[in-house]
Amino acid sequence: MKRLDRRNFLKTTAAAGGMALAAPGIARAAGYPERNINVIIPTREGGGADRNFRAFTSIWKEKLGAEFEPGFFPGASGRVGYEVYMGKNEPDAYSLIFGNMGPEVLNWAMQPPESFDVADYIYFGRVDTDPGCLFVGAESKLQTLDDIIAAGKERKLNVGTSRMAHPASIGLLSLGEVTGAQFNLIPLSGGKNTVAGAVTGEVDFSVLTSGSVIAAGDAVKTLLVFGENRVGEALDNAPSMNDVYGTDLPEMLSSRAFGIHKKAVDDHPDRFEVLTRTFKESFDDPALLEAYVAQKGTPEYLNYGGVEECEAFKQAMLELGAKYKPLLTGA
Repeated sequence: MKRLDRRNFLKTTAAAGGMALAAPGIARAAGYPERNINVIIPTREGGGADRNFRAFTSIWKEKLGAEFEPGFFPGASGRVGYEVYMGKNEPDAYSLIFGNMGPEVLNWAMQPPESFDVADYIYFGRVDTDPGCLFVGAESKLQTLDDIIAAGKERKLNVGTSRMAHPASIGLLSLGEVTGAQFNLIPLSGGKNTVAGAVTGEVDFSVLTSGSVIAAGDAVKTLLVFGENRVGEALDNAPSMNDVYGTDLPEMLSSRAFGIHKKAVDDHPDRFEVLTRTFKESFDDPALLEAYVAQKGTPEYLNYGGVEECEAFKQAMLELGAKYKPLLTGA
């Protein structure tokens, strides 16, 4: 997957709206949008996805000319939100889903959805790319990576994760394979609970999307990143797993993005053009970075992606999930 940083993402030549933008003769949707846009968020209110959503839509609503009304449907590692979106929301381009492509697509690799096909929706607007990491509470007795590996060879350590099928979970299980340490993954339902689990000692340590760990500040200490550490001291200068152990683990990314019914794209290409165009215009506005940082977002992770980038990432997560499924199902 090609990574675009904040400085050079505007240089991308990828079409923001994929086929919808490429189709000749499409006129602007007359009067669209005529009402607010409903957005399903398949995680808890107040978490990282919520903060990210509020930051981005505070700018996007000005470009689109409509408000965004979120609905939070946590449960079953995100499956509940997708079931609600695909089963109850009309495919009319007035309803979107704001998901975390990494863990939520991995979820489909573990168990395909029952009431719809994964191809029945597409992601069209990526907001960020955020590697997973391993961290402890500031008061933990396990203060170094060596402490964790040594303790994990003596007993099975309880490790918090926001959901079992998560890129950071794959990173943790791979660490166990490489070192021989034993880990028991415990899904704690969301980033806030996963951070709290490490801070309070409910679990020995946790793995999670690094942006949420950065937002936790001095309450936590990062010991390892399952990808490139682009933020240095913000993650306690923690090394990458590949650098420490000589592994070739792909970056275990969370990547939040807006999705839409495929039928809405097919039936309303003019409306989809408006959505994709104004989404990209939001990245052109310097106010977006300010809003993102105000919501505790990490500037280095703000990263535009359109239909093509999102689809490539979605397929990569499906392949990665198939590869690591035995590790997760045996966790």
